[in-house]
Amino acid sequence: MALSLSKIKAPIEEELKLFEYRFRASMKSNVPLLDRITYYIVKTKGKQMRPMFVFFCAKMMGDINENTHIGAALIELLHTATLVHDDVVDDSMKRRSFFSVNALWKNKIAVLVGDYLLAKGLLLSIDSDNIKLLKIMSSAVKDMSEGELLQMEKARLLNIDEAVYFDIIRQKTASLISSACSVGIASVTNDDTLIEKARLFGEKLGIAFQMRDDLFDLGQENTGKPTGIDIKEKKLTLPIIYALSKAEKATQKHIKNLIRKHHKNKSKVAEVIDFIHQSGGIEYTKKVMQQYEKEAAEILQTFPDNEGRAGLQQLIAYTTERKR
Repeated sequence: MALSLSKIKAPIEEELKLFEYRFRASMKSNVPLLDRITYYIVKTKGKQMRPMFVFFCAKMMGDINENTHIGAALIELLHTATLVHDDVVDDSMKRRSFFSVNALWKNKIAVLVGDYLLAKGLLLSIDSDNIKLLKIMSSAVKDMSEGELLQMEKARLLNIDEAVYFDIIRQKTASLISSACSVGIASVTNDDTLIEKARLFGEKLGIAFQMRDDLFDLGQENTGKPTGIDIKEKKLTLPIIYALSKAEKATQKHIKNLIRKHHKNKSKVAEVIDFIHQSGGIEYTKKVMQQYEKEAAEILQTFPDNEGRAGLQQLIAYTTERKR
């Protein structure tokens, strides 16, 4: 049975409450329209897993302090900005069952709001004179942008192999979780070896996190009906890549043609999903995901055994067992 986030976050509940208050304050502006939008963003916020990584990592190697709170706000501002921008890029009208910012206020305003949140994050790190946190954040922004552009480039030709797939998700998804872990450790120690080890832990877990999302999209058991959103957006995820690699050339050509030209046709998308299931793409992806989960757990075992590490161990289990 999968752990609930409410139980996992219990040891840092007070820190998260203070974080929420400070995060809202960090988004304040003198522009009424901007305040209305940021209020809406906070009201429709997600699970706040990334601040949890920051706090648990800090707790694992020291005491949660002012820099930890600044780092958590920094990561959440960055995450929120990228979500707002992603919805514009993907022309998404919904985010977590709520209307996206671009759906309610149009693309131009959404882009400017995303820019504002990024700027607030930069100022937060500069005002606190914390160059190390700024460097970690800037690196994450660079990686995420490169990952998104790499995916767009490859999607046109549908020529993504496993190596490219992992490059994309390492930059697009894992970089933010790895940054959260790095920030948490960097807030309590200057030991670059420990910070790098935390980054690698977060990267491996972030990759497993993305593969879990890939499985949701294809209706992996107990996760509801398949949505096929990745196929509709012509994104080649690991289950599809593996299935294509095992197919004959004629089948590869047929499936790629369905993705390229019929990705908005429900019956054609269903045909692609059936092909993936029948070709072992689901089982293969679960196996690889579990390997990354194992590697993340092995890195975590090298850190001190305490309440912070226990929280991170639970987050590993949650990442690959969650139902959504």
